[in-house]
Amino acid sequence: MFESGKICGVVAAPAAKSMLKQLDRALLRTRIVELRLDWLANDAEITWFLRRLAARKPRATMIATCRRREAGGFYRGSIAKQLVVLAEALRAGCTWYDLDIETASKCPKELVDVLLGNGKQLASAHFFRGLPKNLDQIPAKLWKSRPDAIKIASECKSLADAVKLLHVARGKRNVAAVPMGEAVPPARILALQQGSALAYAPVENATAPGQVCLDEMVKLYRADCLDRRTRIYGVIGNPVGHSLSPQLQNAAFQARRINAVYLPFLVRDLEDFLAAIEPFGIAGFSVTLPHKQRILRHLNGCDPLARAIGAVNTVVVRPGGKLYGYNTDYVGVLRSLERRIHLSSSRVLVVGAGGAARAVAFALVQAGAAVCISSRRKKPAQTLAKMAGAVALESDRIRHEFFDAIINATPVGMHPFVTDSPLNAAELNCRLVFDTIYRPRVTRLMQLAARRGIECVSGVEMFVAQGTAQWEIWTGERAPVLTMRSAVERALAREEAVRGKTGYRIR
Repeated sequence: MFESGKICGVVAAPAAKSMLKQLDRALLRTRIVELRLDWLANDAEITWFLRRLAARKPRATMIATCRRREAGGFYRGSIAKQLVVLAEALRAGCTWYDLDIETASKCPKELVDVLLGNGKQLASAHFFRGLPKNLDQIPAKLWKSRPDAIKIASECKSLADAVKLLHVARGKRNVAAVPMGEAVPPARILALQQGSALAYAPVENATAPGQVCLDEMVKLYRADCLDRRTRIYGVIGNPVGHSLSPQLQNAAFQARRINAVYLPFLVRDLEDFLAAIEPFGIAGFSVTLPHKQRILRHLNGCDPLARAIGAVNTVVVRPGGKLYGYNTDYVGVLRSLERRIHLSSSRVLVVGAGGAARAVAFALVQAGAAVCISSRRKKPAQTLAKMAGAVALESDRIRHEFFDAIINATPVGMHPFVTDSPLNAAELNCRLVFDTIYRPRVTRLMQLAARRGIECVSGVEMFVAQGTAQWEIWTGERAPVLTMRSAVERALAREEAVRGKTGYRIR
């Protein structure tokens, strides 16, 4: 179908000059580009852009799209004007044009052939309110006009919907299936691997919900390199957009040249994700909030330590679809602290009583520390203390106690709520503060501690340690730790450059 490649960079902007800049950026990553002409502010901008495009003659396969409002686009002109714009785009160097089903149904094929006969037609249908009940009939309707290829894009409210949509393209030639929606970015990344002729990725401006930007699609996920032998891993959580696990794990796969990819799954419905394991060929996954405890009831087996902790953050999919769980947060805690304090003779406060706190508490108790548990909810703190062999501590007692270390094992202070802190300055009576949050590296809690001269440990330490342990469980190989840490540090540094520096250096 598209001889130049399969990832289609989407160029969309209201101004023609911005479109040209995006086109230049797109061509650094792919040789297939969709030009969303309907995004341009008016016909004058469209004309100016197409004249410049004709003068440049970029060496790329370009698809002209000018979708009217009726079809979910922005073009305000008539069908006749829409066809004229597409014809001008073909003369300017586009070899393909996208003709939506709404226009095709109202326009005689003979007229389309006269105006657009020199181009290749991509017949498209878009469903913005959910997967159509007659999905299996849509391809036949699109092929009826004898286009060169077809595209079906639909909002998918679950991974199950995405599986159904991608199945339309599997084993077919010249069929692009495009899942849309917040729950299905992994399906967009896996679209090519699942058989779709194209995977769409915006250069800058998202043109549909759930899109993954072109840079990430190519560099982070290598979507155009995935095949049926690729091992699929991921992280499940809600929210999951903050996670840097894809940067961490994919850096290792690329460094070791392993045919595998790691994806972020926004999972609100755990059963929906579990049902997608077999269709997508998922080989293992990380588990984060709020599923670390919920996943236990779905496992076929579990490491004894993870079972004792009562929380799992790592799952291996064994033959037959059997799920086996581990907890590598335990490893992350010990590696982060044992170089800084003598755990066997320390008194440590753990703030929180959820899945992360469980791993922290068990690790510290096993290492010989005297552990106190404090939580805004009294009963969970008491329950965890009893399970781990620790002591529950009332929140109002914290300011009157002294600890060798205080550990935040709650999500309080996590991006984007960076001004929040689980404790105030008066409660930080300790030698060391360890915040398990890694995004941002310097949390509000750490800033308060630094002002009092208290040593701080970033959650990056624990994050990298638990992540490398996960990678080794999945692959059976030694993890490239320095490469993985560097990938995370670079990602965090980019974020800090945008948000501004804190002025505090992490030890």
